[in-house]
Amino acid sequence: SSSLLKQTMFDGMKLAAVATVLYVIVRCLNLKSPTAPPDLTYQDTALNLFLLKSCPILTKEYIPPLLWGKSGHLQTALYGKLGRVSSPHPFGLRKYLPMQDGATATFDLFEPLAGHQSGEDVTTVICPGIGNHSEKHYIRTFVDYSQKQGYRCAVLNHLGALPNIELTSPRMFTYGCTWEFAAMVGFIKKTYPQTKLIVVGFSLGGNIVCKFLGENRTNQERVLCCVSVCQGYSALRAQETFLQWDQCRRFYNFLMADNMKKIILSHRSVLFGVGSTKMVDTDLSRLYTATSLMQIDDNIMRKFHGHNSLKEYYEKESCVHYIHNINVPLLLVNSGDDPLVHNSLLTIPRTLAEKKENVIFALTLHGGHLGFFEGAVLFPQPLTWMDKVIVGYANAICQWEKQKPPCQSQGAHSSETKCQDSKS
Repeated sequence: SSSLLKQTMFDGMKLAAVATVLYVIVRCLNLKSPTAPPDLTYQDTALNLFLLKSCPILTKEYIPPLLWGKSGHLQTALYGKLGRVSSPHPFGLRKYLPMQDGATATFDLFEPLAGHQSGEDVTTVICPGIGNHSEKHYIRTFVDYSQKQGYRCAVLNHLGALPNIELTSPRMFTYGCTWEFAAMVGFIKKTYPQTKLIVVGFSLGGNIVCKFLGENRTNQERVLCCVSVCQGYSALRAQETFLQWDQCRRFYNFLMADNMKKIILSHRSVLFGVGSTKMVDTDLSRLYTATSLMQIDDNIMRKFHGHNSLKEYYEKESCVHYIHNINVPLLLVNSGDDPLVHNSLLTIPRTLAEKKENVIFALTLHGGHLGFFEGAVLFPQPLTWMDKVIVGYANAICQWEKQKPPCQSQGAHSSETKCQDSKS
């Protein structure tokens, strides 16, 4: 009877353990969470109404894979590990651009595989996420899809991100440095004088492209529109949230910090060598013990541009101080279950869209960080909702440019009062 009691208790403990695991899995998968169209914030201008009509995916329900797609963690993890399903291998040419400080910027150029539906020459200039480059699966998938839709693509390789490209100066990419992206855009404008530009930024790349456009009005010349996906807008405001454990944000912080350490250490001879005046041995020792991006930013990254403090670095490199200067059509996309971008940061794009006529802010319920996988039950489709939205929005912008009223010149896309004045 004693052994039977022990066996019963053991079976009960196993059953309780299994039930607990299943409960955690169900809560993680978020199966009961509803699906819905993106929550859109915008002004009722002629341009915005045209864009939403011509890009209907923005107003339709986003349906992630049933068994795991409603979990922001699993969407983010799948993006991070797999990137994309059946990722293509687009063929491009690598370009090298010498910078004034001795650095060498690189980007990959992909020619279109079909004619654009507008009949125009259009180039998508792309800035990837933190430590990313043109060889990442999610970039390759988006480039391949864009090429087939008639877009030339130029993809920046963040300085120091490519494992087979050595640094030529003691500096690598930072949170908001726009120098390399500006050099790539300048090359495209000079090489293709007739082309119009679609500017696209993913995560950290979204911060860089929005800061680039807002820094100087001339940077917006020949730009048809800009799309930013899953960026955080303000590094200073995000700093505190990145140290919190809710949504496992502190764990993600640790993982990204570890990846940053690997990138920096792969270039240690240039960054910390004899020729480097910005780094000392203490910086290297602090790098080894760093467990967060903030520690790496404070000890290493801010010094590339001579910032005196971490606060100054985050203030000056965040697009939140420049984004209001953007006058071309701007689509800002975020996910409500993105474990990296705290919901408090989303007041920035929402407020901007409420104040500026050229901005649409789209917030999905699901999608994680750069996930946005679509699918029926288990297996995701090769193309994501994100890929379709960016190209669909760009197509709508090109269509608007071709048939917009003559009184609406570039830079005043939504200025309905000008048309009304001219009619009167």
